[in-house]
Amino acid sequence: MSSGAGAPLSKAAMVLRATTDGVWRVALDGARLAAAAPGWHHPGTMTDTSPYGTYAPTGLVARIAERTQKLPEHSWRARRMAMFLRRLAISMMRGRPLDVERYGARMRLHPYNNNCEKKVLFTPQFFDPQERAFLKERLRDDAVFLDIGANIGAYALFVAGFTGRRARILAVEPQPDVFDRLTFNIGQNPFGTVKAIACAVADKSGELTLFIDPRNRGESSVKIVGTHKNATVRVPAVTLVELCRSEGIERIDAIKLDVEGAEDLILEPFLRDAPASLLPSVLVIENGADQWQIDLPNLLNKYGYRQIARTRLNLMFERVEPSRPA
Repeated sequence: MSSGAGAPLSKAAMVLRATTDGVWRVALDGARLAAAAPGWHHPGTMTDTSPYGTYAPTGLVARIAERTQKLPEHSWRARRMAMFLRRLAISMMRGRPLDVERYGARMRLHPYNNNCEKKVLFTPQFFDPQERAFLKERLRDDAVFLDIGANIGAYALFVAGFTGRRARILAVEPQPDVFDRLTFNIGQNPFGTVKAIACAVADKSGELTLFIDPRNRGESSVKIVGTHKNATVRVPAVTLVELCRSEGIERIDAIKLDVEGAEDLILEPFLRDAPASLLPSVLVIENGADQWQIDLPNLLNKYGYRQIARTRLNLMFERVEPSRPA
């Protein structure tokens, strides 16, 4: 990021600051954002940094979380039961987060306006099981993994849990308060291989508008305005090539890309401009075909990728041919 950190990014709500570990953060002034974006709500637990364990599950909430984790993956009735029990538990939590271990990592989860956190907290077995199995099968101990649209770090921490000390994991998340949750979760674990970066990845560098979905923070986007068009914040952005250059990334084993319909904006210039040695071996991409402006699977095919699976939400690709289109 630029050396101008500390200067306001916008009059609405954003300030850049550098942390002691060199990771650029975006600090959010919730009051000013609420004024700028009517209907936007900043829960008090967004950036609660109380010691891990402060919000350990207890009583009936703990029993519900234990029960829902054991429900079978492929049962419709089990999913219905999980939804009912989850609603019951959330109503008893009174806005507090829970401190739990998921995928071998400690996390503080806020299951109120983020579907990712709801799933990971109560039904981690339902959260992208095929995608996680695919990454675990393909990634080595020294893997280089980019989690773009990292949310609270479920994928990044999952990968950190089975790779080794030589792995490099970048967790990129532009939403300021969600980024705070991400960095908190990373800090509760001993992996030492995950770096959080507070920016958006886009087709050009600079500053852009992020459209915030207050009902599900995981669906906020640089591209889709929809019903949450009035909830916006300005965030710094870089291209994927520039991100790799600034971080000294010379190879990528896998990218998980979940940016709510902006996957094409990121990948088209990356495929065009990146050296062949930087193209990732495998990709997990949210299926945003109804928002993409190009046929992204066809473009990937031209760069030597083959689609090997399609799940309810995502597409998975492997690179089988190191050539470029003419």
